[in-house]
This record gives sequence, C-alpha cells and structure tokens, in this order.
Amino acid sequence: MQAVALLCRWRVLGVIHRTVVVSLPANQIHSGFFTFFCSLIPDNSSEGEQLLSSCQERAEEPNKSLCWRLERLPKGEPVGYVFQSWMGDGFPIQRGDIFHTINRFRKLQCNKRALEVMEWVIRERPYRPKELDYSYLLEFTTKLHGVSQGEKLFSRVPAEFQNELLYNNLVIACLDKGMIRLSLAYMKKMRELSYPISHLIFNRLIILHSSPNRRKTIKRILRQMRADRVDPHVSTYNILMKIEANEHNIEGLVRVFGEMKRAKVEPNEISFCILATAHAVARLYTVCQVYVEAVEKSATGNNWSTFDVLVILYGYLGNEKEIERTWGALKELPNVRSKSFILAIEAFGRIGRLSRSEQIWLEMKAEKGLKSTEQFNSMISVYCRLGFITKATKLYKEMEQNGCKPNAITYRHLALGCLKAGLGKEALKTLELGKDFSASARIRKSTPWLETTLSIVEFFAEKGDLENAEKLFAELKTANYTRHTFVYNALIKAYVKAKIYDPNLLKRMILGGSRPDSETYSLLKIIEQFQT
Repeated sequence: MQAVALLCRWRVLGVIHRTVVVSLPANQIHSGFFTFFCSLIPDNSSEGEQLLSSCQERAEEPNKSLCWRLERLPKGEPVGYVFQSWMGDGFPIQRGDIFHTINRFRKLQCNKRALEVMEWVIRERPYRPKELDYSYLLEFTTKLHGVSQGEKLFSRVPAEFQNELLYNNLVIACLDKGMIRLSLAYMKKMRELSYPISHLIFNRLIILHSSPNRRKTIKRILRQMRADRVDPHVSTYNILMKIEANEHNIEGLVRVFGEMKRAKVEPNEISFCILATAHAVARLYTVCQVYVEAVEKSATGNNWSTFDVLVILYGYLGNEKEIERTWGALKELPNVRSKSFILAIEAFGRIGRLSRSEQIWLEMKAEKGLKSTEQFNSMISVYCRLGFITKATKLYKEMEQNGCKPNAITYRHLALGCLKAGLGKEALKTLELGKDFSASARIRKSTPWLETTLSIVEFFAEKGDLENAEKLFAELKTANYTRHTFVYNALIKAYVKAKIYDPNLLKRMILGGSRPDSETYSLLKIIEQFQT
C-alpha cells in the first residue's frame, strides 16, 4: 500500500489548466499540486487494509466517530478531553480510529491538531504503538517544528522501529522542507543499511527539480532510481507527463506516455486526465476524445475531481449532453464544492449555453453563497466570451458590493468582453487597469489567462493592430503557450492585416518550438506580397 493520501491528493490533478487556482506551471509544480507525500504504510502488512475498512465503517456514521468529535473540538481545547469522553462512552481507542483521524486532518491541513493526536497516542498508549504511529509523529513534528526536531525525534524512536518506513518518511520530510543535500545523505545511509528506497522519494526529487533551470537533473534522478532497483510507478510517470503538459510540450508528453507503456506500467485515470486535458488545450480534439473515453473506462468510483475534469473536457469537445450527465453525477455527491459549480458554469459558457450557465450560477449563489473573486470571474468570463459586456459590468459592480476584489484576470476577461462588444478604446483602458494588479506566474500560466489573452490577440490581429498583438504575444511566449501552432498563426495574421513584411517570422516560429502547418505557409505567402 502506498502513501495514505496519495490517491486522493493526486486526483486533484484532474482540474489541470482550467482554473486559476489549480493550474500549475512547472516552476510552481511543487507548491500545491504535488504535496501528497505523506506517511508510508508497509507494503507487506494487511494492517492497512483493515484500517481502511475501519475508516469506511466509521465514515458511514460520522456522529459516532472519534474523528468527528476531534474535528469539532474548539481551538485551544486539549485533545485529551475528546479521548476521555470517547472512552467514557464505552468505546475503545483503536488504531483504525487514529488512522482515519490523521488522514482527515492531513486532508484539512490541520497539522497542529494531527500532531497533538499523535503525541497523545504515544504518551498515553491506548494501544501498543507501531512503526506507523511513529511515522505519523515524525511527519507532523517535522512539518511544524522543522527537520532538526524531526531528527531528534527519530533518534529517540525505539530501535526496532527505526526501519525502512521511518527512514523513507524522514527523507520525505527533508525534501518537503527543500533540504535536498540532507535527504541525499539519508538515502546514502539507507543504501548502507540495505533499506529499499520508496518511489515517492524519487517523485519528490523530480518535482523539486522540475523548474526549467533544474530540469536536466531529472534524467540523473531517473538513472539513480533504476540503479536503486526502484520499480517504475504510475505516479512517477504522471509527474513526468504533468511537467511536459505544463510546458505545452505535446511531443514530450506523448514520449513519456510511450515510455510508460514500454515499461509495462498501467496508466490510471489521472494519466488519462493529463493526456486528455493537454490535447484539449492544444485543440487536438480527436485525440482528446480518445483519452476522455479512457478516463471514463478507468474511473474508480464517484470521484469528484474526475467528474470535474470531465466537465472541463466535455466543454472543450462541445458535448452538451455529456456535460449535463457529468454535472448530474456531481450533483448527486454529498457535498458539491464551489469549484465544481465554477467549472460547470464555464463549461456551459464555452459551448454558448448562457441560460444554463446563469442557472448554475444562481444555484451556486443559493447553496454556497458568493464569497470569492473566482466565483464572480467564472460568470464574468462567460458573459465576456459571448459578448454580453453590459451583464459582465453589472456583475463586476456586484462583486465589489459583495466585498470581493477584482484581480488581474477579472480585467483581462472584461477587456475581451469590450472587444467582443466593439468597444476597442474601452478594451485598451481595461487592459491598462489590469496592469495595476499583480498576477503571479501561476496565474499567468493558467489556461483561463492564456486562452483569454489569445482571444484578445486574435482581435488585435483582425484589426491589424500589430503593436498590441505583439505585446500580448510576449506573455504567451513566456508561458510556452506559443508552442501551439495556432498561437503563432494568430500573430502572423496580425502581420497580414497590417500589411507588414517580416522575413524572420518562420525562423522565429520554429526556434520558438512551434511547427508550421498549411495555414502558416499560406499566411506567409501573403506576407511576401508586402516585401518592398
């Protein structure tokens, strides 16, 4: 069995490229999406399966679970009170209760409370602590108090439990803090002790070296992985594919997928989500459809994040029937997140179903309340995409009245809406207003930002406004979005409309990583007519 929270964390990946919150560029890849490295559970133990069964039983009766009581404990109150109350009601404290509670707190990022629980367990010993208990204690001690405290704790753990599990988690804890040299030293120690190294450690090393200036190191990490006889794992290939997808490198993405198949590693629904989304963003819809079908076939259970990504993908494919079906399945889940409402609004807006988007907007307003800028941005983006600038402006005012502050992407959407409504001067003013709001690299590499910016470039190109088209094209180039041929073609159209000859356009395109197509050559042929 792998990391307790591995699967649930990885499923968040499904919502790649679609929203500002979850779209992760390569240089930010370690900051949210891949923070799933938690405690390992021994592979050769059936204990994990028993604990999972216990978790499921308790999840069916939340008001009777120890986790439910601990989760609702007011801040500042000691966890011992809940444990005493639980035992006072005649219930024993079992390992499954702690397993369920810790994983719930990890998901909620309640690290302090998780540490308090483990400290109580080790101190009061309601059962005989085992390696997994010490592993949890080590994990949360390091998260809250740093690696040095984690090392001190490690040295005080009984010798019988200072085994491969604890070493692996200590290395992961070091990597989580970015302490690569120290983690490599512990890995060397593990080799000396003949302890196997988990693939999760190599996953984390790959993520830490995923930024463009460090990416060459990944090949060395993979070679070391083979040297340590660590079996290839689907999560490792998923990370490598995600890195390529973030760089809009379809060839690299397909290459990694091919290596995965040659290694006889079975892809999972996350693998197909990455492939489908990357091809949808690249406007390769036929290939996207194939991978969407693979997602449907490989989906395990009613997973909200898989439904989310399917809503996105069916929006790209223009399949209204499937959007409705998937959204219906999402609505049947116990708790529908605001993010799912946002994605459904955008998906229906993408296919021009404004009335349906507005209906879901009202449902979200009634069920979730309007608490975030992202919620307003979703409906504003639909109005602006379809040219309803008056409605978008009205919603913009409502946003401010609601206490939500517009951000850079709000103004980018409004600029597009102005252009769609034929308000060129207002669009330029709105773009200037947006410059006053800082946007992180993560936002500027997110698909909503890139697609909206490209739509504006296409409008400027149609008007022959080469200066403004080039300015925004530079943003797309920084995000590597210009790898896609249609992006460069949009810029070349600006040269055609402006009747300006540039002999270096084709060279510039190829060196930028984009492949010319028949449209490219046709446009360049027209540009040759403007040569003086």
